[in-house]
Amino acid sequence: MPLIRPISLMALATTAIATTLATPAFATTREEQPSVTTPSAASTEIKPPVAEKRAHSYTVHGITVEDPYDWLYDKSYPVVDDEDVLNHVKAENAYFEAKMAGQEAFTEALFTEMRARIKEDDSTVPQKDGDYLYWSEFEEGAQYRKHWRKPVAGGEPELLLDENQMAEGQEYFRLGAASVSENGRFLAYATDTNGSERYTARIKDLQTGELLPDTIENLRGDLVWVKNDTAIVYGPSTEEWRTLEAKLHVIGTPVESDVTLYKEEDQSFGVGTGLTSQKDWLIIGAGDNETSEVRLVPADNPTAAPILVKARKKGVEYSVDVRDGDLWVWTNDDHINFRLAKAKLATPGDWQTVIAGSDDFYLTGFDLYKDFFVTEGRLGGLDQIQLRRYDDPAKVTPITFPEASYTAGLSNNPEYDVSKLRLAYQSMVTPATVYDYDVKTGGLETLKTQEIPSGYDPSLYVSERLTVQARDGTMVPVSIVMRKDRAAILKKAGIEGPGPLHLYAYGAYGYAIPPGFSTTRLSLVDRGFAYAIAHIRGGDDLGRRWYLGGKLFERTNTFNDFVDVGRGLIAKGYTAEGKVTASGGSAGGELMGAIINQDPSQYGAIVAHVPFVDVVNTMLNEKLPLTPGEWQEWGNPITDKAAFAYMLSYSPYDQVVAKDYPPMLVTAGLNDPRVTYWEPAKWVAKLRELKTDDNLLLMKTNMGAGHGGQSGRWNSLKETAEEFAFILWQMGMAPEAEGE
Repeated sequence: MPLIRPISLMALATTAIATTLATPAFATTREEQPSVTTPSAASTEIKPPVAEKRAHSYTVHGITVEDPYDWLYDKSYPVVDDEDVLNHVKAENAYFEAKMAGQEAFTEALFTEMRARIKEDDSTVPQKDGDYLYWSEFEEGAQYRKHWRKPVAGGEPELLLDENQMAEGQEYFRLGAASVSENGRFLAYATDTNGSERYTARIKDLQTGELLPDTIENLRGDLVWVKNDTAIVYGPSTEEWRTLEAKLHVIGTPVESDVTLYKEEDQSFGVGTGLTSQKDWLIIGAGDNETSEVRLVPADNPTAAPILVKARKKGVEYSVDVRDGDLWVWTNDDHINFRLAKAKLATPGDWQTVIAGSDDFYLTGFDLYKDFFVTEGRLGGLDQIQLRRYDDPAKVTPITFPEASYTAGLSNNPEYDVSKLRLAYQSMVTPATVYDYDVKTGGLETLKTQEIPSGYDPSLYVSERLTVQARDGTMVPVSIVMRKDRAAILKKAGIEGPGPLHLYAYGAYGYAIPPGFSTTRLSLVDRGFAYAIAHIRGGDDLGRRWYLGGKLFERTNTFNDFVDVGRGLIAKGYTAEGKVTASGGSAGGELMGAIINQDPSQYGAIVAHVPFVDVVNTMLNEKLPLTPGEWQEWGNPITDKAAFAYMLSYSPYDQVVAKDYPPMLVTAGLNDPRVTYWEPAKWVAKLRELKTDDNLLLMKTNMGAGHGGQSGRWNSLKETAEEFAFILWQMGMAPEAEGE
């Protein structure tokens, strides 16, 4: 679908930005398992940092809240220069390093086995876009990709970008938006070198290899070529990390003279841009988490008066494409699971149904091509790809796959006139696979299957999909993968009774966690873990109602579902009390905080990545990047007393009390604009003050990174190895550390 709906600032991970450059599926055996011991009390000589309590309180709607760790929020943010704050964060990092020192060899062993599953000199399948084939590749040992193209007619490959060279001397590097002009001459791209998600855009002349002097700072969002490749449309960032404008930059002119095509006045909305499938219209979309508004302008005349498709109406989402003068609209205006409609450009708000909304089929999007169109969605929680003809849209040609549980969807298909579709497929036991689907014959051609150099035998594993009843009677789907010989592995390791199980979920923003493949996960599964994904409410796994069932005043359903899934899996014999480990990030980190407040004895170890745990304070602070746009997801505690009280009742930071908590590893990023560093810092400080156990509590802050942790595939992999080392150590499944 050409227009990407505005994306929440608190999304789980750094959003992949659409690009004409090919982006590979990220691949990652394990060595002989070391001997197993229980956690020891090594390094007990170092004491955990104790944050000073400083009197601070606030009163909202007649309710007073004490917040003695408010000082950890440096009020000069985004500049963090308060020495007390920095000293405390550094002390937590020193404590993390000291306590993990005994697991350094184990962490390195895990990293080595994870790395051995990655084909280091890997590349994507080339994809045709106009006169060129585009792909990207990793060279052996490299942290970052190189991006290439070569003429379809024949010729030598041409290096477009070398991320490794661009990242030299940088603690952090990420390539954001990247787009080649229609004529193939220019490449516009954006980079972030500190994790703050404020990108700098440059333009490369691919004929000469030189960079043009044009430089756009503080960019967020896409880079869209318009006006016969003489200009790009981009979204600048405000001081609060909000994208409220679509601006036009004409190549070779001062950035100061860039024209604003559209400016949004509502601070809770975000602005995004894209092109229609035939690339003749520029789409300018504005929206929050529940409401959309779209304008169209001719791509060859972007300063023309825009066509407003339909004025915003609270709760109505829509996105559009244009084909041969007809407007196509995906919307939830008359059905919660969305419908597909059409209209004439002359009357863009007169939407006539093409595919009606369905209680069973959740329509998640559509794509238009010259001779057919594709609808995507989910049926019973499983991905569906459907081909349809313009002259008979009710007739469906589904693309079918052999497994009962999987994730599949359209991959990179940049051209409008195609006879084959590029697809992506994987399951919890099947590595990532790239197909070409022949539209005429219905045949699937395997182009690439993720290679695991150290070896992988899918016949050793079993994947299951089951449901567990939550406390309100709702049946929650769960996807599980484990070794078929799990019992023998556990017996060999000396583990009696049910083995450990790792439970993962997100549960927010309507983001469904797919039952996909992971090579890093094998480091747990091959040691006897079952690995489960709980498809809890708050995601849209089972349709839009499933999402709404974990939103606003239904938010606690998300936490209850997760706790109840764990309890259900214990009851079914997959694991036992205290043998469930769990992890989640961002809003999934909020989930981790809520479940340990509710049912701490269930868990043997918790990892909370950049956790959104200081919910009330963040939602009260409208100066923060995420806050105005998030009120539709969580509620507005400033104006709504009921929302304030409900939020306070589950906010993990506010609900910490004096009791035992499981071992925990918490991460943060000093430059994180989505979940600011002080949320995990305050939470850990309060946990240290009140928890009544001796279980390990660690916090690691990346001082030069943001929401997604460290950049570079090996740096990122090392952090996963640290996480798994912590989990296995706390579960008594790590080797004996030196000196213990």
